[in-house]
This record gives sequence, C-alpha cells and structure tokens, in this order.
Amino acid sequence: MSAEPIRRRGETVLPGRMLPPTSPKGSTLHVALLRGINVGGKNKLPMKDLAALFREAGCEDVRTYIQSGNVLFRAGSTPADAIPSLISASIEERFGYRIPVTTRTAGDLRATVEANPFAAAEADKLLVLFLADAPRPEQVDALDPDRSPGDEFAVVGREVFLHCPNGFARTKLTNSYFDSALSTTSTGRNWRTVGKLLELATAAADAAHGEPRDAV
Repeated sequence: MSAEPIRRRGETVLPGRMLPPTSPKGSTLHVALLRGINVGGKNKLPMKDLAALFREAGCEDVRTYIQSGNVLFRAGSTPADAIPSLISASIEERFGYRIPVTTRTAGDLRATVEANPFAAAEADKLLVLFLADAPRPEQVDALDPDRSPGDEFAVVGREVFLHCPNGFARTKLTNSYFDSALSTTSTGRNWRTVGKLLELATAAADAAHGEPRDAV
C-alpha cells in the first residue's frame, strides 16, 4: 500500500494503516521504543532486565533487539496503552531515572516503512522520530523547513522522517526541537533499525500463525 503524496512544508499526512499481525489468541504484536538508554555510558539498562520488566507488567512473547532499547511484545493481560507508563515508572523505581517509552503495533511499523518519503536516499542518512502523540496541523505548519540547511524532514502522521545528507551530529533537526514545537516526546531510530524491527515483527507474526516468512 503506498502513502499519499507528501508535501514537506508542513502538511500532515495520515497513511493508511494495515491490520496489525495478531497471534491465534488475537493479541496484537507491539514494538516498544525507549529513548536515551545505554548512550555514552549513561542510563545503563541491561536488556535482560528490561525484558524482565515487560514480563512483570504482564507482557508475553517478549524479545529485545540491540542495546538502544527496542522491545517486541504482546500485551497479554495488561492493556497495551498502559504499557509505556508502566515500564517508564518501573525503570524509574528500580534504576533511578525516567525514560520515555513509545509503542507502535507491527502494522504501524510496516505503514511507517511504506510511507518513507525519502525512499531514494541512502539508508544511513535517514532517521525516524516516533512521536508519542500526533501533532496538530497548525503545529506542523509552524515548523521551519530551513532550520537546518541541507537537511530535510517530513511529518507523516505520528512520525517525523529526517534526511540528513551530512550526518546527524550537527543537524539542527533534533529531538528537542520537535518535542518543543509539536508538544510531544520523540524517540529516534535510524532506518536500518526500523527495517530490522519490521523484519523481526513480521517473523514473530508469521511464527504465531505457523506460516513461512517471506523476506521483508
């Protein structure tokens, strides 16, 4: 399914959402994205401990991917929309710092990949900011398209796609800028990580249905 054409100067586009993969029990597969853990020696959180927190919160089929804090899970007995706040509170209680947690369904993640407005760009120059809340159109309109010369961005639903040809170290298209301008919290992932998470989510969904997995 292709996204509708996107204007990169402040128009919000809501792409169509595919039905998320479910297990035979009907439990939707989710991906949790944590912000700011295991970065530069700060906010250390072993993945085995993170996975344990999700299981204690009632989640099932928990699996982590790399140290930046990516967790695939099914909500189990706990409402899915309660998981971010539960996990954030548990991390603060046990480790002493509060970490934003954003979730997407596997279907949301696939829609994000399909909606990429910079598909022709090099993968290592692309990053997606996953927003906790959808921004209002007037907030998107107020974003400065020339804030970081040479870089470009597109707001698509609850995601901000960044294309930074000169890398991300000096870009002014930062989490703090979008958090402030859009009144939300963003969590970034590079394009290769987004693709890998979709691959893992697709494999998990297929395994739940007992189906062979096609390449992503």
